[in-house]
Amino acid sequence: METFLAYFEKTRAATLKVIEVIPHDQLDWSYMPNKFTIGDLVRHIAAIERTVFAEVALGNKPNYTGCRKDLVDGYENIVHYFNEMHAQTIEILTSIKDESLKMKIKSLDGTEIELGNFLRALVLHEIHHRAALCIYLNLLGVVTPPIIGLMEEQVIQLSK
Repeated sequence: METFLAYFEKTRAATLKVIEVIPHDQLDWSYMPNKFTIGDLVRHIAAIERTVFAEVALGNKPNYTGCRKDLVDGYENIVHYFNEMHAQTIEILTSIKDESLKMKIKSLDGTEIELGNFLRALVLHEIHHRAALCIYLNLLGVVTPPIIGLMEEQVIQLSK
């Protein structure tokens, strides 16, 4: 669990760098009607982490109710919610013993899966929506930070 949490925190640090460049006046922007807005994406990452992954890890049913702005609105409030849901999740996951990671649980679709594999999906979920957030921001002309430390141009230069 310690190794997983360290990796998850690195994933979260990269996501926070992207969130930091969100223009505060663009939280309600989406590329088309009835799709997640920028604010929805951030709220969704946080809500799913806490109300689905953490709850299932505890042996509970998920209690996800959505990610629209009635959940929390305004840049500072969204960031606070994002960080609070993460802190609660980390507290929950820290209490799980390593041997429990091999325990079989039922995923959302009823498939039996090891808890460790289910939690890896938490990281994949965040990466998936962070990538969407980067695309949204790029469509608005916002330069997003490099995720693994280098921009493509820098990798090309280092490859010569």
